[in-house]
Amino acid sequence: MSIIIPYLHLLGIMVLMGSLISEHIMLKPRMTNEQIKALAITDLVYGLSAVLILITGLLRWFVYGKGAAFYNHNSLFHLKLTLFAIAAILSVFPTIRFLKWRKQVKAGIDPAIEVKQVKGLLMFIRLEMLIVAMIPLLAVLIARGYGN
Repeated sequence: MSIIIPYLHLLGIMVLMGSLISEHIMLKPRMTNEQIKALAITDLVYGLSAVLILITGLLRWFVYGKGAAFYNHNSLFHLKLTLFAIAAILSVFPTIRFLKWRKQVKAGIDPAIEVKQVKGLLMFIRLEMLIVAMIPLLAVLIARGYGN
């Protein structure tokens, strides 16, 4: 387990970032119903990978990692947790919109996606990508003993 948990944690991070990049590429003002469905599925993969990261992260923190005592007093670790929480909060807005569009598609209603909506959602996704890209750097710094 001491090898599987960190591996799953890393795999979750890669899938999460891949999902965000995919959402960024897929999101555009004029999408077909199939593209909207694919976007919603990609967002589901994003959410599942975030849950995987959270579960394996908690296991690393309390069970399989260097121990809670190592992490609890590290300011960079707290920054890492805060950034993860911010990314999770930011992800709510695109998810709500994607689910709304998918619901409209299922009901046979054209979602009428506006350029302004897309630009706003892209900003959220870009912020998430920036935050998620910073988290592994913090992890490396923490592992090297910084932040104590």
